[in-house]
Amino acid sequence: MNTVKSFWMGWGSLCLAGAGAYYFAKKSINADRAQRLEETRRKKQMIDSLEYSSNVPARPISASTMGGTTNGNGTPARTDTAGSPSQEASSDPAPTRHAPATEGQQVVEKSKYESSTPFRSTKGDRFS
Repeated sequence: MNTVKSFWMGWGSLCLAGAGAYYFAKKSINADRAQRLEETRRKKQMIDSLEYSSNVPARPISASTMGGTTNGNGTPARTDTAGSPSQEASSDPAPTRHAPATEGQQVVEKSKYESSTPFRSTKGDRFS
């Protein structure tokens, strides 16, 4: 039969074994991660060196020397408006309705993005 001493001895050895296993597993996992990280860095460095080794000019070429336009700070002028909401807003498509002529029409008129008729769902069985 178990005594108090053997009970605590069993739990103590179990906890000690668990802590040791955790320590060595963590050490092994960290070593694997470090090795994979180093391998990835080495591979990326090799790819970058192959990619940029032969076609990099000795002196960087600016857009103005290539015939491009520049704005005041020397960077190329931006001609597209993609991703810039403040520039896209000025080029909205034409509205679908004419501007209201009177103040009464202005109150009743909906915006160009609102539907003129409200949505009505179909009644009945949707699965048949």
